[in-house]
Amino acid sequence: MTTTTLSQPAAIPARPQWPRLLMACPPQQVRQLANALALQHRVDDIQLPQSGLALLKLRDSAQGDPYFPGEIPLATARVRVSALDGAVVEGAAQLLDDRATLARAIAVIDAVIAGQLQGHEAAFELLAAGAAQLAEQAAQRRALLSATRVDFSLLGTTEDEQDD
Repeated sequence: MTTTTLSQPAAIPARPQWPRLLMACPPQQVRQLANALALQHRVDDIQLPQSGLALLKLRDSAQGDPYFPGEIPLATARVRVSALDGAVVEGAAQLLDDRATLARAIAVIDAVIAGQLQGHEAAFELLAAGAAQLAEQAAQRRALLSATRVDFSLLGTTEDEQDD
């Protein structure tokens, strides 16, 4: 990952949110964009894409002791993208998913956006589409939550119940 801070459009969230936004998009679109970017730039794997299971480690809130409630799927990838103009940027992805190819695609897109290499505009569009999808899901969840809201203020208003 690069340490240089580059400007990005105000509507695009910070870099740690990019994988989440890309995961909200259809996987075919993410892979197609990554393949198109790989044709424009040289992509080398720093860490081969891997998928498997990882132990989820939590701490007991009372005792503070660690415990492992179970396993989660985990896919990781780390790449180095070299542009024709000599710019070299690293990208990475770590997903709660079992698709290593998707992790590699997201790592490629991460590097291109971070370095603002050729093709980053299309990646910004995909991030915006992912943000719109997540916003729609949040609105649907809020609507479901408001539809199931219960008003308890009317309970216990009779005089018989107040005597207890």
